[in-house]
Amino acid sequence: MKILVRGEKIRSEELKLKLANLNAASWTCIDDTDLISTNVADFDIIFDLNFDDHSHQIQYMSQAEGKIVFVSAAKIQLASVMQNLHLENLTLIGINALPGFINRKLAEVTIPHRDQMEKLDQAMKLLQWEYKQVDDRVGMVTPRIIFMIINEACYTVQEGTASMQDIDTSMKLGTNYPFGPFEWADRIGIRNVYETLDAMYTDTKDERYKICALLKTHYLNNQPFYN
Repeated sequence: MKILVRGEKIRSEELKLKLANLNAASWTCIDDTDLISTNVADFDIIFDLNFDDHSHQIQYMSQAEGKIVFVSAAKIQLASVMQNLHLENLTLIGINALPGFINRKLAEVTIPHRDQMEKLDQAMKLLQWEYKQVDDRVGMVTPRIIFMIINEACYTVQEGTASMQDIDTSMKLGTNYPFGPFEWADRIGIRNVYETLDAMYTDTKDERYKICALLKTHYLNNQPFYN
C-alpha cells in the first residue's frame, strides 16, 4: 500500500504513529507544497492534512479519481468545496486532522455525499481505524466543544476572574480532562484554534464562537499562551 501524506511534520508523524500497525505500507511525506508537483495518481491512499488551509488546490486531486483521499476538514464544509466541481469519481473523506486529534482511538470523519458511506467503511477497515461519522459541518464535533471551552477560558482570564494556570489546573482536576484549555490551545496551535473558531462563527453566527480579544491578540502575535 503506497500512502502519500502532505502536511506539516507534527501531523504527518502523528498519522504514521496512528497507522503504525499497517503491514507493508510505503510512506511518502511531503511538506506543505503545491500538489501540482506531486503525481498523486502513483499512490493508493492520499492524506492531505492541510487541506482546509488550501482547499482551492482540490483541482490537483483530479489525478486521484478512483483513489481514497483523506483531507483535513475542521475549518471547512466539504460539500461547499465540492460544489460545481466535476469530480464524481473522487472519494473525499474529511477527518479531524488538527494536531493532537489524529492519534486517537476513534477518528472523526465526514463525507460530502451519503452514497460514499460504503467506500468510507471500506477505507477505514483497510486502515484498521475505528471511526465515527459526523455531519459535514465546519468544526465537526470535538473541535467545536474544545475550542469553545478555550475561548470561554480566555474570556475568564480577560475579565480577571482567574489565571491561566488556575483554569488549567481546575479543568484537569474537576473534569479529568488530559489538558487544561490553555495547554490544549498551545498543543493544537493558536492559529488552528483561532481560524477554526473564526470559520465556525462565520458559518453559524453563534455567539458561543465569537472570538475573545485575548485569543485574537495571541493569534496576531503568533504567541502561545505559555512561553
